Amino acid sequence: MTVLVGLGNPGRKYSATRHNFGFWVLDRFAKKRSLNFQAGKSDYLLAKSSDIVLVKPTTYMNSSGVAVADYCRYFQNTPEELLVVYDDIDLPLGTLRFRSNGGSGGHKGVESIIYQLESDYFNRLRMGIASENKMGPSERYVLSPFPKDWKEKVNEMIERACDGIDYFLTHDIKETMNQFNEKK
Repeated sequence: MTVLVGLGNPGRKYSATRHNFGFWVLDRFAKKRSLNFQAGKSDYLLAKSSDIVLVKPTTYMNSSGVAVADYCRYFQNTPEELLVVYDDIDLPLGTLRFRSNGGSGGHKGVESIIYQLESDYFNRLRMGIASENKMGPSERYVLSPFPKDWKEKVNEMIERACDGIDYFLTHDIKETMNQFNEKK
């Protein structure tokens, strides 16, 4: 069974921030599949069907790994069954990158997952949030909303991410990378 994990921060204060891109994608994916999130057995929300589970940690971003590890232990899922969906400040807005494993790239939520699972062998979908404008300091940038005039581009990216996830569910990660990762 594939487990989609969307990263973000809980609460109204953070709901419109760039750092919640993972939550936005899972919310849209759940809506397209008529799935509803409910409280899980630990610090996460989950929505599921017969072949897929969507998990949104309710810990804050930097502690995402605690909730993901709790979920995996309780439901006996391995890291290899995960697709972690999250924002990436090192990629321009509109860029999607699927990846099969590797380091955190400085993303604290992914770093927490690697630490808690004691493995970096999980699939990822990184979504670019960078702009051409000044982005420093990065903590302030990721915790701020996108400008209103970017709404259409953000929504297009959410739809493309959902399309990529649909493709991933019926293809392996290498095929998905070839189909959705843009060539430099």
